[in-house]
Amino acid sequence: MNPLARLRPSDWIFAVLMLLLAAVCAFLGTWQMQRLAEKEALIAAVDARLGAAPIPVPPAADWGTLNVDDLVYQPVELTGTYRYTQTATVFTSLADPKGQYSGPGYWVMTPFELQGGGTVFVNRGFVPQQYQETAALGDLHGEDPGIVTISGVLRTPEAAGFMTPEADMSNRIEWVRDPARLAQMTDPALAPIAPFYVDLPAGPLADQH
Repeated sequence: MNPLARLRPSDWIFAVLMLLLAAVCAFLGTWQMQRLAEKEALIAAVDARLGAAPIPVPPAADWGTLNVDDLVYQPVELTGTYRYTQTATVFTSLADPKGQYSGPGYWVMTPFELQGGGTVFVNRGFVPQQYQETAALGDLHGEDPGIVTISGVLRTPEAAGFMTPEADMSNRIEWVRDPARLAQMTDPALAPIAPFYVDLPAGPLADQH
C-alpha cells in the first residue's frame, strides 16, 4: 500500500504549513540581507557626504522634483537672511548632552530666506525649556546680521506619527522637524519653503540670551 495513502488530512495540512513556513523564512532571510546591503550602502554614502566640501543648497526652482534622500547629510552652503521673528521651536529631550545641556528642551528652527528666492528652515541648535519663549520671539540672536553665508548639513523632514499632537500655534511649538508643518507658523510671503531643513554645527545658542 502506498505510504502516502495512509496520511491523514491533518498530516497533509501540517506538511503544507511547514513548506509555507520554510518559504516565508527563506523570503525573510533574503529580504533582510537586501536591507542590510542597502543600509550599509547608505551609511557609506552618508560618511562620504559628511566628509565632503559644502555645495550650494539646491535652488527653489529645483525643489519640486528634488529627491532629498540623495542629499541627506550633504554639507551645503546658503546665502540669505535669517527671519528671526518667524522662529519655531520643536520639542525634544536629549538623552546625550549637547555641550552643557541635556534633558527636555527645544530645537530652534529659524527660516532663512535665500538670496535667490525661497526659504530654508535652519536648525540653529538646542535650548533648554526655560529659553523656549525667548527663542520663539526671536531674541536669541543678538543684532540682525543682514545677508550672511552659512554652512550646515542637509536633513530630511521628520515624519509625524498618528500620535503626534497638532502644533501649539500660540506658543510656536512643534513636535517634529518637518518644514511643511513648520511653514504653517510662518509668514506666507516666505514661500516657497524647502522640502528639507539644514542643521548648523553645534554651538552655544542658549548662551546668547
